[in-house]
Amino acid sequence: MKKPFTLLAVALLCVSCTPAGNTTPAPEESASTKPTSSAPVPLGATSGPQAPGGTVPATTGVTWDQASKDKAVEVAEKAMTDFARPAVEEKQWANDLARWLTPQATADYSAVDPANIPVSRVTGPATLSVDDANGFGVMAAVPTNAGTYTLQLLRTGKDAPWKVNRFTPPSS
Repeated sequence: MKKPFTLLAVALLCVSCTPAGNTTPAPEESASTKPTSSAPVPLGATSGPQAPGGTVPATTGVTWDQASKDKAVEVAEKAMTDFARPAVEEKQWANDLARWLTPQATADYSAVDPANIPVSRVTGPATLSVDDANGFGVMAAVPTNAGTYTLQLLRTGKDAPWKVNRFTPPSS
């Protein structure tokens, strides 16, 4: 008879040592106190929303004007000119190019050996492929002695500088 009593005493001791759970019910949220998100939906590679049912953010305040286009062309041409220098020492090449690049592109291209780049000069003016619904990005085609490179340029706002995010060589 001592054994069941000992087991019961141990069980009661264990139960009395555990903390009591919170028995207070959580307050109900009214519709006016529920948090809302004002952040834009991130876009995928095809410029569509990544989340099902998401919407593409508006480009409020960022519209295309001739000055924006001229500046994008200028940055594309200057960036491609700095990119197309295979004879330049690696560190100098990376430092000169970095002024035209997004932070991600700076990291991506910092390990490139310019001696492996097949292009050595720009042969004509850049042309833009403008999406009027997207004032934050543009694609620029820049003719070179190795074919036409495509550059992806991005900006964070209407008055923000254009930065190159990617150099894509000709597809041949």
